[in-house]
Amino acid sequence: MDLAAVLTLDVLNGVASLILLCTGLAVIFGMMKIINLAHGEFLMLGAYATVVAVEAGINIWIAMLVVSPVFVGLVGLLVERTFIRLLYGRLVDSMLATWGLSLFLVGLITTIFGNTIKSVPSPLGGFTIGAYRSSLYTVFLVAVAITLLGGLWLLMRRTRFGLIARATMQNPDMAAAMGVSPPRVYMATFGLGAAITGLAGGLLAPVAGVLPTMGAAYIAKAFITVVAGGTSIIAGSATASGLFGFINQTASYLTTPVIGEVFLFVAAIILIRLLPQGISGRFFRGSL
Repeated sequence: MDLAAVLTLDVLNGVASLILLCTGLAVIFGMMKIINLAHGEFLMLGAYATVVAVEAGINIWIAMLVVSPVFVGLVGLLVERTFIRLLYGRLVDSMLATWGLSLFLVGLITTIFGNTIKSVPSPLGGFTIGAYRSSLYTVFLVAVAITLLGGLWLLMRRTRFGLIARATMQNPDMAAAMGVSPPRVYMATFGLGAAITGLAGGLLAPVAGVLPTMGAAYIAKAFITVVAGGTSIIAGSATASGLFGFINQTASYLTTPVIGEVFLFVAAIILIRLLPQGISGRFFRGSL
């Protein structure tokens, strides 16, 4: 029973981590159809923002929950206004441009901080379940993932911004005829996706090694989760994260973490082969 409880927490932690990793990408890719190959680097910037803020004496909670998303959100706004705004509807061009951006960001952060691993201490302690020990931070990440999905649903469904953003992505010409500025909506939406990614990076900083190339370890999982989830940002991301998180953590426990990653990618290939429109395209049509 104790082992089952610990395994359940591990699975929930894997699911929560995938939700945090892919939600910002789902906003940018799912709504704006921009393939952001610099997603991992946005995550890395969020982690470094937390590290720098903590080293400067800022409370770690403020660093993770405020500094990281705000900083990366501002970077996202700058990136969108600089060149992303020129690439809407140009899929291959956006891939090449964001790939170049990822290389630039890795080089810039390596020049500033070096290629050494940095870390911040976990802000929460642990607890025991029988003979096993787990971290309270795991429970916190699960709570944040649920709150993030709920908050994003409320933002997109219950606010004027969400209504305008969804309408603009579906028909920008009609939105412009109604007095909405599509470029401003695109900028705000891209900034929102970047801020969510920065939040994920800040939250992962205490449990992952922070270094300039850390984004490469996460971007593949983020993309396959978003693609497997389909066009629905919340329903697709939640269901795909739940499925892949369960497969990854269970296989990792029964074998090794490396084999667990292999099982995740194999499951993603099979799922995309069976459901080319993604999970939400088959089961949650019309959902957000």
